[in-house]
Amino acid sequence: MPKHGSSASYKSDSTVSIQRLCGGHDLKNLIKIQFILVLSLCVSAVHAQTLKGSRESIEKQYRKAISYGFTFVKSASALKSAISANELIHVAPDRYMDLHDVSFPYAVPGTRLFLTRLSSQYYSSCGERLTVTSLLRPRDRQPANSVAHSVHPTGMAVDLRVPKSRKCRAWLENTLLSLERENVVDVTRERYPPHYHVAVYAEHYETRVARLTGQSPRGSESTPATSFAGSYQRYVVQKGDTLSEIAQRNGIQVAQLRAVNTLRGNLINVGQKLRIPTGAAAESGAEVIATYETTHRVNRGDTLWQIANRYGTSVKQLRRVNGAASDVLQVGQVLKISKG
Repeated sequence: MPKHGSSASYKSDSTVSIQRLCGGHDLKNLIKIQFILVLSLCVSAVHAQTLKGSRESIEKQYRKAISYGFTFVKSASALKSAISANELIHVAPDRYMDLHDVSFPYAVPGTRLFLTRLSSQYYSSCGERLTVTSLLRPRDRQPANSVAHSVHPTGMAVDLRVPKSRKCRAWLENTLLSLERENVVDVTRERYPPHYHVAVYAEHYETRVARLTGQSPRGSESTPATSFAGSYQRYVVQKGDTLSEIAQRNGIQVAQLRAVNTLRGNLINVGQKLRIPTGAAAESGAEVIATYETTHRVNRGDTLWQIANRYGTSVKQLRRVNGAASDVLQVGQVLKISKG
């Protein structure tokens, strides 16, 4: 018989008290519920800590930029040489992505690839364009509250606007955190002004995409003449557009634009769809067949024509990459989306 006040007596009395309140069979369920609640709180805390960022994460981003050999652009006047050296490529808005007050729309190829894929997937999930608020910022154009080791001057970082919709915000945060757990990005939710700062570990991200798509990462010994980073985006010709203006906005040559779209001259028509080379394709002018960029789960009422228009592709292309002989779709069916 344990003495009064011993731990054995305390446990026995506590168990009896809880059993009287909850019933003997409910005790195990109560313990399970408490365990699940504690586990959920722990998971939430981990996510919150990840979005908060830290001094260690800033230093890690800086070390990655150094290891990649990226150039820290000192001033706006020094930007031209980095572009000429093919270290940076132009980032243009499209049907999936909007640029808001971006003074220097340039990024390293891996970050451009990241934006191409993320914006397409975001549009598919939320039905709205992903908004970019900052890309490359030269060191002499950094805001007063920026850190000394910011990687924005390299073009490997991007700032994204926080979505107003709770659903879209949750999707974006979960996606970014998932990529962070794969160690291909580092994400921080900043408060002043509200935005997500995303440092893309460009070479690691390109390797990840290459692994997913079955292609060789840019710069590896087995890389063919072009890489997935050299893919294409679609552009629909607007009223007043000229071929030279479109080429200039996207940082490519008119000759390249004509070549990849099999144009004999400079004549283009409103509504015409053009292929705009990006990444390695823009740098080399080589022809690249874009691989699958995202997927779409068929909803009630969807048609191939509607899906093709939503993603800037064609019904013929949808049929080709999905092996579909007819327009009949099943709710829940997953289609591969390629802009090639």
